[in-house]
Order: sequence, then structure tokens, then C-alpha cells
Amino acid sequence: MPIRREHRFFYPIDWPQLSAVIRFGRARSRCEGCARPHGRLVHHLGDGRWWDADTGRWRDGWGRPTRVAIGTDVLGRVRTTRVFLATAHRNHDTADNADANLAAWCQRCHMVHDRPEHRRRRWATLFRRKALGDLFGGPYA
Repeated sequence: MPIRREHRFFYPIDWPQLSAVIRFGRARSRCEGCARPHGRLVHHLGDGRWWDADTGRWRDGWGRPTRVAIGTDVLGRVRTTRVFLATAHRNHDTADNADANLAAWCQRCHMVHDRPEHRRRRWATLFRRKALGDLFGGPYA
């Protein structure tokens, strides 16, 4: 995932090289959360289940083999997504670049991991807006 311009100074100068080592060296171009392959189109059902073309079977959101019920309308629900790996900080601290703190995750796994942090930031933003609205313009709409 691209780093916002205002956040780039939090990362080390060799971040692109460090990220490439984690994504392509250690993880071997597969998500460490669900094993989706980097750079390939993946067919998925939208609930985490995806088709692994290499093994010829469905996998769940954690990469474990799963089954799809025979009576389900799979073709009507299948979507296609191109998978891109990103190197993520497990503890959300960009200064902690220890090998154990970095993970190579696809978009889905990265968003699932960051959900509580995004929720916290959204609450802080709305709280700040409401406080400024109360202070300067009356009740915040």
C-alpha cells in the first residue's frame, strides 16, 4: 500500500528494500495471512473464500482448504481481484522494523488487521470535529 506523503518520514530510508525482502524473500510472494499469490488475479466469493488455482481448491480467509456447498450459486457470486502484497507493522509502530514485527499481507488481511486501528482513528477524528464545532460554531451537525 502506498505511504502517504506526510507519513514518509516515519519510515527508514531503506524501506523499499526492507519491504521487498519481507514480501518476496521471506513470504515467497504469498500473503502470510491467507496465502494468496502476489500480482495474480484471484477469484473470490466476497466472504474471504477464494479459489487457489495452484492447488485447484477453495480456501477460506486464513488460507485453509475449505468446501463450497454443492447447492450454492458460486458463479453468480464470484468476483475477481488482483492481489498486491504490502509489508505491514503488526503493532502499528513504524519505528519498530524488527523482523518479527513485519508481515507480508494482501489487501484483505491488511485491512482486517488494521480494522481496530482505523476504528480508533475514525472515532478520534469525529470527536475532534465535534469538539471544534461545539467550540466555534455551535452543535456539530
